[in-house]
Amino acid sequence: MQIYNTLTRRKEAFTPIDPGKVRMYVCGMTVYDYCHLGHARVMVAFDVITRYLRYRGYDVTYVRNVTDIDDKILRRADENGESIASLTERMIEAMHEDEARLGVLPPDEEPRATRHIDDIVAMIETLIAKDYAYAADNGDVYYRVRRFEGYGKLNNRDLDEMRSGARIEVDEHKEDPLDFVLWKAAKPGEASWPSPWGEGRPGWHIECSAMSKCCLGETFDIHGGGPDLTFPHHENEIAQSEAANGKPFVNTWMHAGAVRVDHEKMSKSLGNFFTIREVLEHHDPEVVRYLLVASHYRSAINYAPEALADARKSLERFYNSLEGLSLEGVEPVAGRVEGDFDRRFAAAMDDDFNTAGALSVLFDLARELNRARKETPDRAPALAAELRRLGGILGLLQQDPASFLKAGAGELPLTQAQIQARIDARAAAKKARDFAAADAIRDELAALGIILKDSREGTGWVFEKPDAAS
Repeated sequence: MQIYNTLTRRKEAFTPIDPGKVRMYVCGMTVYDYCHLGHARVMVAFDVITRYLRYRGYDVTYVRNVTDIDDKILRRADENGESIASLTERMIEAMHEDEARLGVLPPDEEPRATRHIDDIVAMIETLIAKDYAYAADNGDVYYRVRRFEGYGKLNNRDLDEMRSGARIEVDEHKEDPLDFVLWKAAKPGEASWPSPWGEGRPGWHIECSAMSKCCLGETFDIHGGGPDLTFPHHENEIAQSEAANGKPFVNTWMHAGAVRVDHEKMSKSLGNFFTIREVLEHHDPEVVRYLLVASHYRSAINYAPEALADARKSLERFYNSLEGLSLEGVEPVAGRVEGDFDRRFAAAMDDDFNTAGALSVLFDLARELNRARKETPDRAPALAAELRRLGGILGLLQQDPASFLKAGAGELPLTQAQIQARIDARAAAKKARDFAAADAIRDELAALGIILKDSREGTGWVFEKPDAAS
């Protein structure tokens, strides 16, 4: 198995520290608001990674933390006129609902920052004792970035470059502008905990260093997160953990790609920011999951109506292949037929979890299943069971086929036969060089949300629900 390591910037053979066991930590959500599509990308990416590692026989301990205290949480609770505990509990419950709808299995451990204050304080004390940190006269504690020789190795940046290129907040209490906070002194009325430096709360970066050590030890196999976390969050985690523990922190760093909306960065200022639950109001959760799985986990994903429509059509192809077959008591073929689907699926996933390659194997398997249904029906149930089994490793194809297909058809303003009739009429009009009539048919369908797509193979279509979140 090869995994791309952000630290070394290359694929490497994966060898766990303890044979047969994988310890993995993924940075989770700061729970001041509902989870958005970027969170969904990370949730689903590492859910697939966890599922596949277990399929390969590894005993996986998957830890994903919750940040339940920080500046955003304090501000939002104050704006809402509610307690911090009320806000964070409500958002954690919503997060669990969202991930369950997307088919994301819960992590083995979900530590919360507020439940590890003692561990955080102990690590800060160690850093101060080793001269990697210092208490300022305002009650804050800072990390001495220049004291750590390897700072910048995850992002391949040197300190002078960071200082000249970054927007660094001026703070007269810091020894160096690059130093970052480990402990924040509490302001009047803020939530706080006792410490040797006075009442306060942890900085964001130190939380993950302390929680990962508590759950997985001083050195573990995989650390993951979103694309925006490499700097400064993960860079700071490395500096804290390796300075405090005197050991390498993580063997393999993994980062999921970004989500873009109509090829633009998702942001509230652009009006293209969507929470998971907003999206799931309009789209089947499995369709959204398929969109997130269909691209390699390190690639950027474009969220757009046509992309979701293509995802649904792909799932419909699979479910049409499965529809009407009883699989009760049927054993999957597990690669024991021509095509060697199981081996090819594993080969794709062993190559840095190449889900796009794995899905292409599933499409080949679906074509073989369709052929068997016509030519050798006795083979079809075992092939169908294999399709569901391999699809399940990606968290897909576990619904009742008839229910999925019926739900999709119910959204269409026309039957598929009616759509095809109009496509045929348009083709006839174009052949007769009556382009006005052809354009009128295209525009009529577009007004209903049915977007025609011409290619050398013919005319296909996607359905863009008129009121769908886009």
